[in-house]
Amino acid sequence: MSGHHIIATYHVTSDATRISDRALALAIEQSVECPLEAIGDPWVRDAILARVSLIDQIAERRYAVRILLAAATAPPEPGQLLNMLFGNASIQPDVELVDVKLPRTYAAAFGGPRLGIAGIRDATGAQGRALTASALKPQGLSSDALAAIGGRLARGGVDLIKDDHGLADQAYSPFVDRIRAVGRAVRDANDASGRRTLYAPHVSGSLDTMRRQLDLIRSEGIEALMLIPMIVGLSNFHALVREAEGLVVLAHPAMSGATRIAPPLLLGKLFRLLGADATVFPHSGGRFAYTPETCRALAEAARQPWDGMKPCLPVPAGGVTIDRVAELLSFYDQDVMLLIGGSLLAAGERLTEQAALFTAEVAQHGG
Repeated sequence: MSGHHIIATYHVTSDATRISDRALALAIEQSVECPLEAIGDPWVRDAILARVSLIDQIAERRYAVRILLAAATAPPEPGQLLNMLFGNASIQPDVELVDVKLPRTYAAAFGGPRLGIAGIRDATGAQGRALTASALKPQGLSSDALAAIGGRLARGGVDLIKDDHGLADQAYSPFVDRIRAVGRAVRDANDASGRRTLYAPHVSGSLDTMRRQLDLIRSEGIEALMLIPMIVGLSNFHALVREAEGLVVLAHPAMSGATRIAPPLLLGKLFRLLGADATVFPHSGGRFAYTPETCRALAEAARQPWDGMKPCLPVPAGGVTIDRVAELLSFYDQDVMLLIGGSLLAAGERLTEQAALFTAEVAQHGG
């Protein structure tokens, strides 16, 4: 692949008689965004105007369209890259962005995960097996009530406990009160057991607010955080990843379904490129409609070798239950973090025992 081009692949719905024109229109829309006759500068026509390199029918009225975009139009900045890949085309209901191949220089410029799978294993001490995770919920509980749940999960041996993505800075559980209470509960459980459970607070709000929250996380000795890239913005996500050096960064998929960007590309590849150490996504058969093929492709995109970047840890979630542990580990192998939330929390006062059952089940199927 030439270092001068980004190769973007789209799936386009079209009649066979119109697909060539539709592909050309897509190339124009995602590069110069004007009629060809309006381009008077030969350099713009030769170097900036995108080119259609492939049209391949994949189903009835469905085509894969590959386009060469000039890398000069999308320097390595997250917002501009996404803009040139799918900005205007995302408004067109017949188009889906499914894959991107970038020049090698982009991996070095963006950096990818700072810790990656090996770093998460080092932070938690979880070696030779899959990792476990759970979530603090439901909405509406006080900081102390959430801390009690976090302490029970940590005593049960769960490797990472994250805020539910709906927890932010609400009056019933202010950010600073929550992270202090949960952080203390998790540390107390770790001190008692000798384990290294991590707590990942949900960082949200304006960029200034998120930076203040990041400072609070560091001051409390908390070693992880969770961000929602599609809500805080990819540029803000990338900036915060760089400022969170040494902390595990977990990316949550909320709002990703509104993009018409294929999940393996968005959650597996692009979130990894921008620095996610771990990426949460819904596994097939739970509350969401991902297929097994989508889940497998997403995990492969997160973990496979890519221009020297560290691999990102897949975190399947969304209705996962303990009785599916063996199935999930057979599907994903050991470089995975299984996230069970609601079905664990339903145990109530037996939460510690249920969490221990979860961690034991994962350990039993270790590598």
